[in-house]
Amino acid sequence: MNLTSGEDPTPVPQPVLAPLTSAAIFLVVCIKPDRESCAIVRSLCVDLPGIFRAVDFRRVEGGLSCVAAFGSEAWDRLFGSPRPADLHPFREIRSGERHAVSTAGDVLFHIRAKRMDLCFELVTQIMVRIGGTVSTVDETHGFRYFDDRDLLGFVDGTETPRGEAALNAAIVAAEDSTFAGGSYVIVQKYLHDMGKWNALSTEEQELIIGRKKLSDIELSDAVKPSSAHSALTTIVENGQQVKILRDNMPFGKPGHGEFGTYFIGYSRSPRTIEQMLENMFIGRPPGNYDRLLDFSRAVTGSLFFAPSATFLESLDGEGDATVPPCSPSPELDRSSSSPGRDTSLQIGSLKGLTSE
Repeated sequence: MNLTSGEDPTPVPQPVLAPLTSAAIFLVVCIKPDRESCAIVRSLCVDLPGIFRAVDFRRVEGGLSCVAAFGSEAWDRLFGSPRPADLHPFREIRSGERHAVSTAGDVLFHIRAKRMDLCFELVTQIMVRIGGTVSTVDETHGFRYFDDRDLLGFVDGTETPRGEAALNAAIVAAEDSTFAGGSYVIVQKYLHDMGKWNALSTEEQELIIGRKKLSDIELSDAVKPSSAHSALTTIVENGQQVKILRDNMPFGKPGHGEFGTYFIGYSRSPRTIEQMLENMFIGRPPGNYDRLLDFSRAVTGSLFFAPSATFLESLDGEGDATVPPCSPSPELDRSSSSPGRDTSLQIGSLKGLTSE
């Protein structure tokens, strides 16, 4: 796939397509309202490749990578015009007792490595630079669970594309040539009711997910309910399945009864993931919703755009700081995030959807 046309150099994406790792940190922050805070965060964007290299060199075989992505309002403050064509605040969805919440977030740092110490050190160095200019909305430390399973016991991410298919699924190309090499990112943090889930039989769980629990083989259409998770998250356009790039991670605190999945999806258009969420929370058709939501609830939801590494490396240190600040949402379960804190790179305005 050609990211741009003509003689313009092809922009280099951030490491959106980095391979799966055994550890990750997802850090979401909001920028304070003053101009100086915005300028400091923008300067971090310029300097982040150097910070990354300093940490990465200490364990070069550690598979460290970092993707920095920006919310709709933060984009205006940091970079101004032009804007990515489809960047907007996360679209809230309500239907019955199901709620895809929209929570605050100006900047997302998605940091992955084979070892948690590398992730930890890079986040530490990032916060040394910007800790006084941002408030931390959520910090989640994820881990790989046995054979790529989530805490519900099923393999997670089987349908994630690889190679050229992953590039086509995740990376913006000629449809928005100014931002070719970028990627839209949607994140949601789900908490699971493990007692309620484990009270189900394996067969009941398999019908909800749409796959066999042990082998990970998808159920046949003759057996799989139309409300199965795998059915509702399959998007077909013009006879072709449209895929996204997932890198979900389990997280939790067993001593606090917290068990969850951090969903992160990269796509060349946010519409694909938004359609998946509508199918899950409202149903396809309405009312035929994802029964997994009877056992899992979303406590965060944010949409970001990860520009190309070429874009970030071309920045200077100047920026605008005119948009009002965002605040952590009351929907966020603070027990599942780090204590409050005011604080390439491999290197929202839309109305919420409501359905009764």
